[in-house]
Amino acid sequence: MIDQAQLEGLHRRGRKFRGLLLKLKDQTGRTNKVLRQELELLQAQINAASKLIPAMPADEKKKTIARLKPISDQIATLKAQLANQDEIKLPNIPQPDVPDGEDESANIVEREVGKKPKLKNPKDYLALTEPSALVDLKRGAKVSGSRFGYLTGVLAQMQFALIQYAQSVILNKGFTMVVPPVMVTEDNMAAMGYLAGGGENDVYHLEKDKLYLVGTAEQSIGPMHRDEVFTEAELPKRYLAFSSCFRREAGSYGQDTKGIFRVHQFDKLEMFSFTLPEASDHEHELLLRIQEELMQGLKLPYRVVKLCAGDLGWPSARTWDIETWLPSQGAYRETHSTSTTTDYQSRALNIKVKRSSGEKEHVHLLNGTAFAIGRTLIAILENYQQSDGTVTIPPVLQPFLNGLAAIGR
Repeated sequence: MIDQAQLEGLHRRGRKFRGLLLKLKDQTGRTNKVLRQELELLQAQINAASKLIPAMPADEKKKTIARLKPISDQIATLKAQLANQDEIKLPNIPQPDVPDGEDESANIVEREVGKKPKLKNPKDYLALTEPSALVDLKRGAKVSGSRFGYLTGVLAQMQFALIQYAQSVILNKGFTMVVPPVMVTEDNMAAMGYLAGGGENDVYHLEKDKLYLVGTAEQSIGPMHRDEVFTEAELPKRYLAFSSCFRREAGSYGQDTKGIFRVHQFDKLEMFSFTLPEASDHEHELLLRIQEELMQGLKLPYRVVKLCAGDLGWPSARTWDIETWLPSQGAYRETHSTSTTTDYQSRALNIKVKRSSGEKEHVHLLNGTAFAIGRTLIAILENYQQSDGTVTIPPVLQPFLNGLAAIGR
């Protein structure tokens, strides 16, 4: 059922959600009816076969059970869809401190940190890298099409230097390193809230295999503990995940369609936390502090932006972005994001904590970018460029590159 708090949350999120309530009352009823009819049909097939299986020869019995497994899997998926439908049809409710507003124009810049480099005629990162093929878009397009590229040489090595640097900062803060699957089942992607509110248009769907490619590691870390119950002592549970990510980037245009700023495949380090509800605001602030620590270590100029209600992603109840200065554009561009989804995703995933009283309640889930590798490399190239066309490597990364101090020298 849609309660008053959810309705008020829809209104806070802006005009595009204000007609959603009336549509949901009609659509949810009709969709549930179709799902239940399909579920009943499949269940009838299983029931009929179950009556015949005991009398079958052993070999035929084994083959029949194997043929029935996909039907059983589909039944489980339909049950999950019915259980999660009301939850995922509505976006999460913004936290009280989230600013009101319809779109990004109402976002609030909370602070600016670092000094912008003084460059007379700053080059963009492509001008700095294409002559030496450190970013090879031509061959990327030849092999995979538009919005793909190769990182080569020192720039490829810098990717792994960033990973090692992030590990050196984050892992001693109670995080466990994990490399997760980059494909998740349909019901898990839906439970994470990424197939609603237009999100389904930006993901790669492998329909034959009933799998989605992840657009961020959080989409496979959240379901990692699906249907599990933590003890209070086990929380917070923190992960630092590395994965390749895949996005269709449908509808994007302009200068970002060339190069590696907005691509179909990129690598990312993502922080993810499972926490007690009363600790989730503190955890969210911790993720932001870690992001700022990483940026300050790289000595990149950035600003912290709190997103307004109308600009939040579907599962998010509060989001901070970090935007990094790009000299060639004379603008700040998003490189990091951290969000709390409160219990929105954990309800759909059935992840709970058992209190000392014996009662159970849903945990809170949070996520935060450590490094989106491509965008971080872009920021380093542009902010550390020199007048002679070389690029100084941030001192904090040099130990991970055998002391290499510059690119192109």
